[in-house]
Amino acid sequence: MEPKRISLDDFVLSGGGANGESYDHKTDPSVMLKLYFPGKIQQPLDEMNLARKVYDMGISTPEPGEYVVTEDGRYGICFRRVLGKKSYSRATADEPEKVMQFASEFAQMCLKLHATHVDTTQFENVKDRYYRLLKETPFFSPMEKDRLERFIADVPDEDTAIHGDLQYSNAIFVGAQRYFIDLGDFCWGNHFFDVGMVYLCCCLSNEAFIQETFHMPKALAIRFWECFVPAYFGEGIPVKEIEEMIRPFAGLKTLIVERDTKCPMPELRAALTSIL
Repeated sequence: MEPKRISLDDFVLSGGGANGESYDHKTDPSVMLKLYFPGKIQQPLDEMNLARKVYDMGISTPEPGEYVVTEDGRYGICFRRVLGKKSYSRATADEPEKVMQFASEFAQMCLKLHATHVDTTQFENVKDRYYRLLKETPFFSPMEKDRLERFIADVPDEDTAIHGDLQYSNAIFVGAQRYFIDLGDFCWGNHFFDVGMVYLCCCLSNEAFIQETFHMPKALAIRFWECFVPAYFGEGIPVKEIEEMIRPFAGLKTLIVERDTKCPMPELRAALTSIL
């Protein structure tokens, strides 16, 4: 696929992350640009192709934009922004008295996603992703890797959709419309791998991270999780019982966090105690 050439003169820098920068169009507020750092060519193309396949499946996500390249040789994607949107984390932070409503709406989105069957030949199996991460990580011993691999292998398979980075900041709404965003890690498999990320973001992350990333005190994030559990799993199951099941899956996210930070994260590894 040939990228469309664009000029950065039409955009203004609005933010940055681990892989690149984001820009807003100067005259069209509905257009935003996700621009990868120099040298990253395949990644934006892969992300755009994945986003298109997910959108074509009928998953509730904004329509993908165009594969682009700038004058200085950086590649990226132009998206159509959902104007007036708010994430469920930001909405909860702004109106904490509505935490039960927002957690329930988010849970219903997750249930619908996790009930969506996928063509498993078109997307990656979540287990294969974790097997690859295990091979790449320098922070676990061979014995620990073996135990983690056996745990992953024993998880029952499901042919249903997984967001891959299921933070409550990656679900947005405007009016009655609901969308998932940042689906670059979309795959298929057991829904526990996804729910583990919700638990990690709400309960296992430290106060400073939750405040900076989700704009709320940790106590409110924990309350979001406590409201999410019955909305997702059904009434009558103790939250602590759900947490015992989910904690190892949250701990597996350590592999991703350590890959990105390039350092061990003992506070997150504590969730892997039952495996290691």
